[in-house]
Amino acid sequence: MRPRIVAFIPAHNEEKAIYDCLTGLKEQVLPSGVELDVFVVADNCTDRTEEVAKETGEELGLSIEIIVTENNKQRKVGALNAVWKAIYGDNMDIYEMERTDYQIAYQRSVKGILGMDADSRLAPRALQHLWDGMMSSRNIGGVMAKYTMRMPKKKSLLSKDDPYYEEKLASGEYGGAMSRWWTHQQKQDMASWLLSLQYRGGSTYVLGGQATLFRPEALYEVMQSNKLDGPWQNDTDVEDMLLTWQLQKNGWKTLISPNARCFVDAMRSYHTFRNQRVKWSSGTVNLLTDRDLMLKTRHTGYLWRSQLKTMMDLLVRVLFVLLLGAAIATDQFLWSWVWLIPIALASVLNTILALKTPMHRPIDIILAFLLISPELYLWVNLMTFAQVWAEKLSNDKKDGWANQYQAEAGKTRSKLLQGVLALLLFISIAVFACYYFRDYLTSEAVQQATNPYLMAGWIGLTGLTIFMSFIMIYQIWTLRGRHRA
Repeated sequence: MRPRIVAFIPAHNEEKAIYDCLTGLKEQVLPSGVELDVFVVADNCTDRTEEVAKETGEELGLSIEIIVTENNKQRKVGALNAVWKAIYGDNMDIYEMERTDYQIAYQRSVKGILGMDADSRLAPRALQHLWDGMMSSRNIGGVMAKYTMRMPKKKSLLSKDDPYYEEKLASGEYGGAMSRWWTHQQKQDMASWLLSLQYRGGSTYVLGGQATLFRPEALYEVMQSNKLDGPWQNDTDVEDMLLTWQLQKNGWKTLISPNARCFVDAMRSYHTFRNQRVKWSSGTVNLLTDRDLMLKTRHTGYLWRSQLKTMMDLLVRVLFVLLLGAAIATDQFLWSWVWLIPIALASVLNTILALKTPMHRPIDIILAFLLISPELYLWVNLMTFAQVWAEKLSNDKKDGWANQYQAEAGKTRSKLLQGVLALLLFISIAVFACYYFRDYLTSEAVQQATNPYLMAGWIGLTGLTIFMSFIMIYQIWTLRGRHRA
């Protein structure tokens, strides 16, 4: 039997996306002498995912197998393990069914396992690049493609007389200005992350589930060493990160391909984005702090430094707002041109990142230079950071997958508007109070009482800002390299 790559595609209600995913696989140039088989898992579906996948496979001439799951409580993890068991057998099978000669031969012929999401699409020759990366060294357990978010088409291009108007909007094929803005911000964020990993040697602490080629031997070793019934575990909201750490623990390298690209869907609203990021961030924090797993990665220090940097970003902004408000209210505010230095550095850094982001638009460069987009996007991430750690410290465990599914399905609503209105009301009350009591607040007695605290606060803020400025200078320096996001 010829060697083959087997694609694992878990699909939960993906009838609108699965055609594009399978078309991308059909367009791949396969390594010489290697065949491709596709396994689509119609996981707890209530739509026509199974039928569409089968019809598409027949239309494109793909070697495709459809696996249907019902009452799968482990969601994506359960779907992926279902395909694994179909090929390698079920360790939990008490009957110990004897495998046929064909099943044994097929199992031995699998040289690569491609894990993909049903709403992602590989760029041409991406599979060849992933294969070349995995086969470049015996100790490489998995190679991930570079992810780029697909920009929705302008909603203005869609005629309102189109009978499929609402359906096309709901599918994400078209979007308004805000959905396109959210998409670019996530694309630039992903580009920044990919560049940072490449500048550090190309090793990654997470082999993303959107498109990663695994070495079957490495997955089997993880399953056996951890006494699992499949390589993927449901103990965390970031099953792909947990698997990556387990691969590294067993001595396998996990890398990013410098050439393979995969196009993925972005979260196109504040609500869906927040729920996705809370799931990712919460899962990361839980892995970092879970002593029962006893897992470490060469990237543990990097991840903790990232958490510390985010905390410092939050602290700098909160301190600045509080000190600025108190200084203006007590008439002790003094402008310093030195403050423009970190602003200029942030502008240069974000402009470079915007230019290095694939398929960027002129408006994206302008907004990055003016720091409008980066600052708004950062504040959303800072709120996510604060929420995740607040839940962690309070032991308030939530189902990240369920929250994300409900947000994407429109079953939950964002409280952004209420939050903005509450903030504006608070600011209005504070401004009115400062104006009403201005004589008292600007009196010499109040100024003398508050001045030592303001001075101490400004000194501390200056120290933090200088430290953060050096970090930005280092990031700008590393971006001089020729790596592509």
